[in-house]
Amino acid sequence: MESKADGASIRRSFRTLRYVPEESKDKVISDEDVLGTLLKVFQALFINDFNKQSDILTMLPEPVKSKYQDLLSVQHPRVKLLEYRHHQQSIFKPEEILYKTLGFSVAQATSSLISAGKGVFVTKGLVPKGAVVSMYPGTVYQKYEPIFFQSIGNPFIFRCLDGVLIDGNDKGISKVVFRSCNGRDRLGPLKMSDSTWLTSEFHNPLAVGQYVNNCSNDRPANVCYQEFDVPAVFPIELKQYLPNIAYSFDKESPLRCVVLVALRDIKQGEELFSNYYTIVS
Repeated sequence: MESKADGASIRRSFRTLRYVPEESKDKVISDEDVLGTLLKVFQALFINDFNKQSDILTMLPEPVKSKYQDLLSVQHPRVKLLEYRHHQQSIFKPEEILYKTLGFSVAQATSSLISAGKGVFVTKGLVPKGAVVSMYPGTVYQKYEPIFFQSIGNPFIFRCLDGVLIDGNDKGISKVVFRSCNGRDRLGPLKMSDSTWLTSEFHNPLAVGQYVNNCSNDRPANVCYQEFDVPAVFPIELKQYLPNIAYSFDKESPLRCVVLVALRDIKQGEELFSNYYTIVS
């Protein structure tokens, strides 16, 4: 795969393929578990930001509104859905929502590797083995789509097993392309993806996977990559938190996402290190 390499090896080496041994499995956890985690986090983010969701709510069918009324009533009994914005006393930061929902939070910081630049750390709590710990954001390209200019000097291109590419660069032409696709696919107030990972104000606190450094002999992997296709039944109101978007609008192809899954328990303060291939325990 093409992804962020550790330390000075970014300049010295060229890793272009993701290697999965024949005897291994690509799925560490099931797609159902991945979907369940994303829905749990995204619903919590949606509820937390409810005072800004009124335009979206007017476009949703009554059963969906009722679902959120039920979720909201757990936190704020006797408060009606459309009155929530008048009763909301405080808004939690996205990383706080992640901690309250999954029991841990992650964030970018200076890597512990010399000259590696940024890395991703567990800033609070404990990441249990098998947990989805982050997502790899970016524009998704099918293997037949052009990515030459975006790829020049770009160490953030992830190659999936089937040749699909994800450009996780948050600068330059890559940033322009993502913003353009994000605006193209928007349906009124309904956003089909989250572009805030391109800024310093993340709406989805999991969207930091492109800054996870690759493992080395003295820094063994504690997370691995896992591909996940977003199902057609994914709630439309929660797509605003998906940090991926297709380069070409294609209703027939599901949106490809890549998550990072914990290979072991990861404690507060530890940096995340990924492997180039799937490890089977």
